[in-house]
Parts: sequence; C-alpha cells; structure tokens
Amino acid sequence: MKLSQYLLALLCPIILLTSCKKDGDIISADTKSSFTLEFEHQVNGASLALNTSTYKNAKGEDYKINVFKYYVSNIKLSKADGTSYLIPESYFLVDESKSASKLLTINDVPIGDYTKIEYTIGVDYARNFAGAQTGALDPINGMFWTWNSGYIFVKLEGTSPQSTATNNALTFHIGGVLDPNNTIRTFSAEINAANPLRIRTDAKPNMHFIVNAASLFTGTTDVSFTNLNFTMGGANSVLVANNYAKGLFRLDHIHN
Repeated sequence: MKLSQYLLALLCPIILLTSCKKDGDIISADTKSSFTLEFEHQVNGASLALNTSTYKNAKGEDYKINVFKYYVSNIKLSKADGTSYLIPESYFLVDESKSASKLLTINDVPIGDYTKIEYTIGVDYARNFAGAQTGALDPINGMFWTWNSGYIFVKLEGTSPQSTATNNALTFHIGGVLDPNNTIRTFSAEINAANPLRIRTDAKPNMHFIVNAASLFTGTTDVSFTNLNFTMGGANSVLVANNYAKGLFRLDHIHN
C-alpha cells in the first residue's frame, strides 16, 4: 500500500466521526447563558403579607410587617472542580412590595454545572463609600444613609403591641461596615451534585429561595420588642445581622 493510501485510510474514520458530531455538541469556551433567582418571602413558614398578617416572634410577641427589603450582591457560582465565576456588577435590591424585584435574571454566565452559590447580604465595603450611584444602589431607593455614608443592607419596619416606641413602631435598619459594628454577612449554599445548577444555551434554570423575615429576631439572640424595637446601625444591628446570617435564606429547589 502506498504511503498516501495508508494516510487516507487513517484519516477517513476521523473525518467521519467529526462530520457526525452535531454542532450543538461543540461548546465554545466563551459560551454563556442565563438563569434566574427567585425569592419567596415567609415568616416562619407562613407567607409574608405586608400590613395585614400578624406574626409572633420567639418571645411570643405579636407583630406586623409593613416594609421588608434587602440587598443581594456579589453573586458567585462555583463548580465541583473548585473553579468559580463572580458575576460582575451584581447588585440587586429585593423588595416585598415590588413583585418583579423578587425574580432576578442573571445574564452572561459561562455554561456549565455549578454546585455552590454565594452572595453578600448587603453591599460590600468599597461600594459603601463610592459616592452617588445608580440602579439598585441609587439613594432614591431609600436604602442609603446620607448622614452615615453607607447602605442599609436589610430594612424591616412594622408594629408590635409590645414596642415601647411611638405608635408601637418597629424600625430595624441593618447596616454598617466598620468594626466593631460591621454587619456585612455572606450566604452560601451547597448544591446537590446530582442536580447541579445547569447553565445551558437551550435552558434557563431557576433557583428558588425561601427568605424568612422572622430570622431577624431569633437565632443567636431572641429579640423582645419591649427591649429592642429600633436600630440603625451599631451594636444592636450587629446582633440582628448575626441572627439572620444563618436563617434568612434557604435554597429550596432548582428547576433546570
């Protein structure tokens, strides 16, 4: 057999295999797609209803919630091999009074299987001192202390018969980034490797989180509204942040 015939015989199977491979099976290293984060607000398993429903804290005290909103930022996804992707400029304000804000679309994410998600509850140190900003970080959203040069990370307002404040008000504005009153907290969740977050070009998966507003008042320290019904930064905000650090968010399920 001539050398040219021998080389042709070797190449033919490779050509055939390549020609049989579908275009959809060829994945470019820079292929990207999107997914959504959905936040369902509850109070110890009951749906959160602003201004109407009455709930009980760990001390058995009744309360209603009139305002509930918070920042989710610096979202990072990780794979089983340890590589990760930090979503740039990921700052979102989730507000119970605005249904659309509870469904976040995250675009331009490299495709792949992700087994962990992390994000900041609040706004990172640098952005707290970056001056006037836009979008979710615009002070017009009512989540920025102009007098304190920083963001409110979690805001809950309401009423309780046990509150000694004027009109029985509850005012929990949690923020602050300077020690010893730093209230930046991070949430992370491991994703079952058997059902990872599958980012694909032909599917837009959804991550569904349960958000428990009651976690502000229990966890490390049970809060009595007789003693604590107002905080805007400082040591009491640290107490509340330590409460919700572990209990505010729970990854409920993923729709791939």
